[in-house]
Amino acid sequence: MTTLQHDHELDAKVKKATERISENMHIVANEPSLAFYRLQEHVRKALPPMVDKRVEVSKVHHELQGHCYDVEYAISAVKSMENADRTFTDIQDLFRNAIFLKQQLKYEESRRNKKEPISVYKRLSAHITLDLPDLPELSDALRETANKVESMMHQARNTSQPAETSTP
Repeated sequence: MTTLQHDHELDAKVKKATERISENMHIVANEPSLAFYRLQEHVRKALPPMVDKRVEVSKVHHELQGHCYDVEYAISAVKSMENADRTFTDIQDLFRNAIFLKQQLKYEESRRNKKEPISVYKRLSAHITLDLPDLPELSDALRETANKVESMMHQARNTSQPAETSTP
C-alpha cells in the first residue's frame, strides 16, 4: 500500500508540476502578444493628443517666426531713425538760413522804399497763408520771396526793354 500511496502522492506532485510548467509555457507563449496588445493600446490612446500637440507647436513656431521678423524689422526701423538725426539737423539749419536770407531781403527792400504798382502776383501772395505752428515766419517768408521774385522780374523787364528798343 505504501507504493500505492506513494504513487498517489507522486502522481499529485507530478500533476501539480506539469500544471505549473504548462501554465508557465502558456504565459511565456502569450506574453509577446500581450505586450504588443498593451503597446497598441497605449499608442491608440497617446498618439492623437501627441499629434494635436505637435500640430499646435508647429503653428506656434510659425507665428513666433513671424513675430521675430516683425521685431527685427522694427529694430531696423528704430536704428534707421537714429541715423535721421543728422538729416533733421540739416533741415533745421536750412530753415535758419532761409529765415536769415528772408530777413536780409526784407531789409534790402525796406531800404529801397520804391513804390511799385501792385501786380496780380503780389495780390495773390498776400492771400497765401500757411499754418505751421513751429515756423510762424514761414508764410511771411513765402510772401517776401514772391515779392522779391516779382520785383526781380520787373527789373529784368525794365533792363531788357531799352536794349530791345535800341536794336532796330
